[in-house]
Amino acid sequence: MSQYIERYQRRKLISSYFSVVLSIALVLFLLGVLGLLVLNTKKLADHFKEQITISVFLKDNAKPVEIDQLQKSLVLAEYTKSAEYISKEDAAEQYSEDIGENFVEFLGYNPLKNSIDVNLKADFVSPEQIAEIAEDLATKTYVDEVSYDKPLISLLNDNARKISLWILVASAIFTVIAVLLINSSIRLSIYSKRFIIKTMQMVGATKTFIRRPFIWANIKLGMIGAAVALASLSILIYYINKNFPELNLLQDYLVLIFLFIGVFGLGVVISWASTHFATQRFLNLRTDDLYY
Repeated sequence: MSQYIERYQRRKLISSYFSVVLSIALVLFLLGVLGLLVLNTKKLADHFKEQITISVFLKDNAKPVEIDQLQKSLVLAEYTKSAEYISKEDAAEQYSEDIGENFVEFLGYNPLKNSIDVNLKADFVSPEQIAEIAEDLATKTYVDEVSYDKPLISLLNDNARKISLWILVASAIFTVIAVLLINSSIRLSIYSKRFIIKTMQMVGATKTFIRRPFIWANIKLGMIGAAVALASLSILIYYINKNFPELNLLQDYLVLIFLFIGVFGLGVVISWASTHFATQRFLNLRTDDLYY
């Protein structure tokens, strides 16, 4: 009978530890994902900004040497990420594929123009800077037109600022929720041992002596939960980097190291603080109050 009770108590203890580790791991994983978003918000915004294209359409009488010089000057410009020359024939072929029919045969001529598609660096993607670049390019005699999507640029910049703000707000809210959830899990675990705490106190054990094993046990649970969260976060980062290599998540390894240290440290600190205050609460209660 005593062996059965012992096994039951052991299973109950393991179940309690498992629930604490699982709750810590899930909460820290979510915090890690939010931290990853916060640290890479600018990179994500920059990635979308650099997809903006300025099309420099050239006149039919533009000389090859002029086109070559313009492309080289654009490649060397501080605001350029890439500059690609697209002939009118290549443009017509691509457009025919998009619409599903050969419009050149239908019209009898190719109405498109030779062009240079310019992708700007993210720091230069703003309505004012792009307008200035476009005006400068339009002054060249062999340039027919400079075209870009003005509304999209304004919308992209506005949304990038809004998204950054809301990610910071969400991170702050989820951090508070994470602290409360982990604290609740640990307090429930300590609550089940409140009579043991009070018994130790009644036989003369000091508060520090009573708290120490509980704090150390829950710190270890916090470390295990943090390790599980970091393992899951590593898998997520690897998956994102594999499917979206242009984000270069693994390139900024120092940022990832600081993120991992922060998540692990947060798991340890929250576990320590929650255990300290939970045990202190039961140490300060009267024996009669332990039943409520």
